[in-house]
Amino acid sequence: MKKLNMLAKLLSIFVASFVLLFVGCQDSTLDPIVNETTGTSDTEALQQIADEDSALASFEPNYNEEEAMTFLGKTQTAIFPLRVGQKVRLVNRNLNVDFQGDSAFGTLTRTFEGTLFIAASYDSVTTHDSSAVDTIIQKPFTSVITTKLIFKKVDNTDNPKRNWRLVAISLPEGGTQSPNIDITKLILTYENGEVLEITSPNDYFLSRGRPVFKQIPTMRRNQDINVKVELNSAYAEDDFVTLTYGADHRGRHRAKKRFELISSLPNGNGYTKVYEQTFRTHQFPGYYHAIINAFPRQVIFDDAAPVESESWGIPYIIKF
Repeated sequence: MKKLNMLAKLLSIFVASFVLLFVGCQDSTLDPIVNETTGTSDTEALQQIADEDSALASFEPNYNEEEAMTFLGKTQTAIFPLRVGQKVRLVNRNLNVDFQGDSAFGTLTRTFEGTLFIAASYDSVTTHDSSAVDTIIQKPFTSVITTKLIFKKVDNTDNPKRNWRLVAISLPEGGTQSPNIDITKLILTYENGEVLEITSPNDYFLSRGRPVFKQIPTMRRNQDINVKVELNSAYAEDDFVTLTYGADHRGRHRAKKRFELISSLPNGNGYTKVYEQTFRTHQFPGYYHAIINAFPRQVIFDDAAPVESESWGIPYIIKF
């Protein structure tokens, strides 16, 4: 009987020790299992992927054209613009995602607060150097740019960011939401005769390596590209249409050209106009964006007119 009691006591001690050991291991803070993706959802992972994409990132340095210019005052008399540039600041970025099985379709909306700077002369002059500048006009504006994204699920790990790949991006489109100026067509013609025609930027997808999509244009160094822009304008006067391109992520190597009007026809509600320009790629390889900005004439030539604008962009790669 004493032996049975002793065995019972030993068994109870063993069970108690096992329970304490098990609980202690559960509560221990030593050597925890760390999941690097704890708290990261699929949507957050897609946002991170989009933020790190080189083609998307190349938009902003080219949309943001100039450094701030010193403000000298406004004028109520006629002005002659010598230099025009916009400085913008990203104030909001939102990615709305629709998951459909192994695909995810996103709309990236970027809101910019900007200032349009117009360095102008009171007199019509031919020189564009700083000595001819009589005033610098600043016009604040807000613009919204949208880009569509397509993601594909490529894995099923514990890390959501590893499970998705950005496979295609649309061209960016937006502006100040003005009904008075609207780009309707963009035609790019390369030196080899290849033509790229775009009528709806957010529905025109480009990819890298996916055969179901058109590829992001890859260009040689020092290659000429002809660009034609068709737009509807509410005004008879020539619009101010420019092309900004070539800036890297630090804003270096930025160049800018103004389009030339080649035709203008009344269309009942305004005018259908075609503008043309040619730009040359520089010698620095990498990801870039060419941005078309269109302003009605009075935005640039009238210091009291509010900013109205329409912007389209197209990413491109200068190969190594």
